[in-house]
Amino acid sequence: MASFSFRGRDAAGQLVQGILVGETAGAVADQLFERGLTPLEIKPAERSGGANVGTALSINLFRPSVEHLDVLLFSRQLHTLLRAGVPIMRALAGLQESSTNPAMREVLQDVRESLDSGRELSHSLARHPKVFSPFYISMVRVGEMTGRLEEVFIRLFDHLAFERFMQDQVKSALRYPSFVIAAMAIAIAVVNVFVIPAFAKVFKGFGAELPLMTRMLIGFSDFTLAWWPAILVAMAVAALGFRAWIATPGGRYAWDRARLRIPIAGKIVRKATLARFAASFAMASRSGVPIIQALTNVAETVSNAYIARKVEKMREGVERGESVLRTSIAAGVFTPVVLQMIAVGEESGALDDMMKEIADMYQGEVEYELKTLAQQIEPILIVVLGIMVLILALGIFLPLWDLGKVSMRR
Repeated sequence: MASFSFRGRDAAGQLVQGILVGETAGAVADQLFERGLTPLEIKPAERSGGANVGTALSINLFRPSVEHLDVLLFSRQLHTLLRAGVPIMRALAGLQESSTNPAMREVLQDVRESLDSGRELSHSLARHPKVFSPFYISMVRVGEMTGRLEEVFIRLFDHLAFERFMQDQVKSALRYPSFVIAAMAIAIAVVNVFVIPAFAKVFKGFGAELPLMTRMLIGFSDFTLAWWPAILVAMAVAALGFRAWIATPGGRYAWDRARLRIPIAGKIVRKATLARFAASFAMASRSGVPIIQALTNVAETVSNAYIARKVEKMREGVERGESVLRTSIAAGVFTPVVLQMIAVGEESGALDDMMKEIADMYQGEVEYELKTLAQQIEPILIVVLGIMVLILALGIFLPLWDLGKVSMRR
């Protein structure tokens, strides 16, 4: 038996966490379901002891994992098979045989065994919380209750495809700025290590008083050469400390809130997060999920602790009997245009359609922002490069210019 730490939600949507003992993570998930809890995360509990830590680390490093694309293809293919009338067990067996990822094959094998033992599909998928999100599980459960499982899987496919599109667009837009920033960092390192020390020897040979900018460059170069091991260690410690900080609930909330205020990037993050919120809410509503449960599930999909907290407050307001419009206004994250669309949707009884329109609108804005991201960042990069070149020019060539004028007078 092993100990597993878990996070889950009860029937009221409240977060519950603790430690349970079981043979596998799937067995712990079964215990949680028996207690009326929906698992969000199940992982081995931390143990003291270097050998166990080293063994677990080596297993995690070399064991293949289920990727986002695997779940995306699984949703699309399972929808096609179910729509064609293929029984669920035969469909899962075919998907298991055709999967090229060993980790995905193991997951599907466990799901089939769980179904064989009499469990529902949503229950079987919930045994793998790292592969299938709580929102995914909730949508599958709704499909089982309404008898529209194949329709739910195609909507899940569209949802996952949208998230993958957003990630690819962000990576594509940041490729050029990342390359320029990396080139700038390499150039600064080369100048400090090779160029400035060579000029410093020449300047010191003349014995003349150097300009302030030159003295600052030489001092920074000497500091870098003398303390580069400490600088690298400090950078590594800062990076690890930052990762540990954002892993805490308070740190994650503060960082996600700060990200929304970053110039240029902040508005893209905000619009992308709200697009994900609106799309998830629309899909849940169209599938017959009650509003309170939909808001609970959507809060797990926005990938931003600050926005998730706002969504949870919206759910609490709806539970008190307030309208979605009033809770949306209190959240303070939606634009007046979006609030007007929510008001129209709530009055007409077509809130799911309006949420889909909001998601499409935000998606269009995000696509435009990402396409013009390089153009928005380019002036900033040019200014930074210009300042660097100016500092180097003043620091290196001004002394040469002064020495040249002195030699000409002589």
